[in-house]
Amino acid sequence: MADASLNSTALPNDLESFWMPMTPNRKFKADPRLLVSAKDMHYVTHDGRSLLDGTAGMWCVNAGHCREPIIKAISSRAGELDYAPAFNMSSPYAFEVASRIAALAPADLDRVFFTNSGSESADTALKIALAYHRLKGEGSRQRLIGRQLGYHGLNFGGLSVGGIVANRKMVGPLLPGVDHLPHTFNLEKNAFSRGQPGWGAELADELENLVALHDASTIAAVIVEPMAGSAGVLPAPKGYLQRLREICDRHGILLIFDEVITGFGRLGASFAAEKFGVIPDIMTLAKGLTSGTVPMGAVVVREGIYQTFMSGPEEAIEFCHGYTYSGHPLACAAAIATLDLYRDEGIFENAAELAPYWEDSLHSLKDLPRVVDIRNIGLVGAVQFEPVQNGGEALGTRTFREAYERGILVRGKGDTILMSPPLIIDKRQIDEIVGTVEAIVEGFN
Repeated sequence: MADASLNSTALPNDLESFWMPMTPNRKFKADPRLLVSAKDMHYVTHDGRSLLDGTAGMWCVNAGHCREPIIKAISSRAGELDYAPAFNMSSPYAFEVASRIAALAPADLDRVFFTNSGSESADTALKIALAYHRLKGEGSRQRLIGRQLGYHGLNFGGLSVGGIVANRKMVGPLLPGVDHLPHTFNLEKNAFSRGQPGWGAELADELENLVALHDASTIAAVIVEPMAGSAGVLPAPKGYLQRLREICDRHGILLIFDEVITGFGRLGASFAAEKFGVIPDIMTLAKGLTSGTVPMGAVVVREGIYQTFMSGPEEAIEFCHGYTYSGHPLACAAAIATLDLYRDEGIFENAAELAPYWEDSLHSLKDLPRVVDIRNIGLVGAVQFEPVQNGGEALGTRTFREAYERGILVRGKGDTILMSPPLIIDKRQIDEIVGTVEAIVEGFN
């Protein structure tokens, strides 16, 4: 049994018991990076260094770290209502959060089903889509369509419609009846695009080919990210989402937007659906809903979908699905306080105002050694480097490691670094992030 005692420092005596997710465990534990506190735009490491957060934790801390109104709301709620079951009862706070989300969401995306993560939101959305068609007498609509390079969490449903090979290959065939649209990433045609790339709308037409292959009567839903985040910051090409919407409408297919990353101001609007002017039938949320403080996710559906479920006997459970922690009181407290901060401090507006400065700053790196692409939209960005030959350390991973040592947190993913800072960032902090990356990359020669 591992030694559970801790010494007087912030570094535990034993690192072995924790099987870390999405991490090379042995390499990490040989040289750990531990974060022990945070405030606003910065973390503090276990060895006492300040770290400017260029990733909003993991795309989620949109309002900044340890914001006092959120801390107080969580603490107060914990002292008055620690838990409330979500089956056949609830707390009033879940209803308040649902109403606040519905008020932010565009069009008639008015009904909210709570989950605990983006992964659960994706699987819930897929189940809603399948059940919806069954209730409408179209039970043959069972096929789900994702996209290559898509990421919809790591549960079986989201993993099945997702398109990142490394995530899929270890667990076998996954769900049957799943197809994938081609991804929109094309360096030759779209390198160094600012915002949405100009080429690629026609790739949406591949959905028509899948309809011709399987027949529309077998297809339940298409799920895409308006901006593929984990794949390397790939905004949808201009016109692409509009064409998907048109094809789905023509064939009675539901369109699901995974807005786990893009929701809550990341692109300078409440949701990507609002920014791009395309209304999905279902929208998945998490991350920024509580600014990362308490796990919480949500699925938002259009009114017509909800009413279809409400067509049976009033005493019957309309949708046999849910989670122990759906609409948890502490998560609701965090969500309400977070939404208040977004509104009161104009955080979405700050993101929109700073987006051009962020874009110009990132693209100033264009002529640096071994940079092959820069992508951005809203307050998200990626810098892609040439692949390293002969099995050396990938330059994205190297940049992450060196930036960490210099007090800046970026995310390294193979040949690419990803950046998505808290939306409270200012121009001076943008300069610090980009300047540090520039200094590291200049050393690649």
